Amino acid sequence: MAFDLVQYFAEQIKLQKPQLFNQYPAQEKNQFISEINALTLGKLITLIQENENSIYQEIQNQDALYIQEISRHLTTSAHNQSELNKSELESAITEMLSLQLNEIKQLDTTGSLGHSGVKELLIGQIEHLSGYAEDWVWSTNNLLELKGSKPLIQEEISLDETMKEFNLMVHQQQTDHAAASDQAIEANTSIPAWAKIAEPLVALVILWILYQAATQMFS
Repeated sequence: MAFDLVQYFAEQIKLQKPQLFNQYPAQEKNQFISEINALTLGKLITLIQENENSIYQEIQNQDALYIQEISRHLTTSAHNQSELNKSELESAITEMLSLQLNEIKQLDTTGSLGHSGVKELLIGQIEHLSGYAEDWVWSTNNLLELKGSKPLIQEEISLDETMKEFNLMVHQQQTDHAAASDQAIEANTSIPAWAKIAEPLVALVILWILYQAATQMFS
């Protein structure tokens, strides 16, 4: 199971953006954060599925105009059924998307995930997003495989536990890479079977040459 970015981002939004939706009652505030968290993360998943090189570069070098373009596209989508007004929604999407890109970049740096690791991390979030939001969210960000999904019952975990999960994921990835490297080295340095069979024959040829040389010397 992939490291849970959905829960991780939700915690980071509360920590880094405490003022977001403070004008609303707690229940509505949490609802809006959950919806936009799913909306923007789902969009990142569809983008990396469509063009993994492009989105990875955006993670490494964030472009404010690119983020604004995505925010506007999600806000003006015909599928969007958010209760927020357009300007408020676009502003919140921009803030959350910027936070998510920045956090993914930090996780990439911390865990040395690399291009393929970041893609694997994002694609793995589909299971965590299942049932996390209403169908209009998946229609808006084009993550259509989640339409009709039912909520998964998951216990809420602390940020510390979430980071322990991330460290375990990184450790497993490093272990797999090390094992693959060891296998490659072993494959390159192992003696071919034909060479083992030929060893006695080579020895006999060398002995025969030495015998011929000795015979000529003492004849």
